[in-house]
Amino acid sequence: MNQQEVEEKVATAEEAMQQSEEQLEEAQKAVDNDIESMLAEAKDEAAKHKDMALRLQADMENLRRRTRLDLEEAHKYALKKFVDALIPAMDSMEMGIEAASKEEATKESIKEGVEMTFKQMLDVLAEFSVERIDPKGEKFNPQDHEAMTMIPSPDHESQTVVDVIQKGYKLNDRLVRPARVIVAQ
Repeated sequence: MNQQEVEEKVATAEEAMQQSEEQLEEAQKAVDNDIESMLAEAKDEAAKHKDMALRLQADMENLRRRTRLDLEEAHKYALKKFVDALIPAMDSMEMGIEAASKEEATKESIKEGVEMTFKQMLDVLAEFSVERIDPKGEKFNPQDHEAMTMIPSPDHESQTVVDVIQKGYKLNDRLVRPARVIVAQ
């Protein structure tokens, strides 16, 4: 090989190397651009997720606040229906007191008014699942009854309720007040 051929081959090799370096630089720029665009996309995505998380956190806080307010209101007005049902019975009692104070009031008319008011009160209690316990003649049950005394009674079986001193009450099958009773020995 002569010198000229060697120089041409060297020049061709240098050109090829320069082209390779240019291609390498372009590839490096493309990779850098891809990395920058991927980083920008990741930052945008992270910003979206952060915004979504902040909104979700605000929604949860609003839900907690609304729930707390609803619960406070429910506690505050839980007995409203009961009071609304009880007011007419109270009105009847008030009218009975006024009627009893009149001269033309008779013992029978006052008794009849009190009985009607009492029935009205029992209806209100029943409407709100309050059950009256009147265990006279039943077997003594310590879960529903409170024995005030025990008496010998040949007419009754042992452990039978002979008399009821004070009736008991249950609310939705839960004892509110036991019936106070006298039990046969």
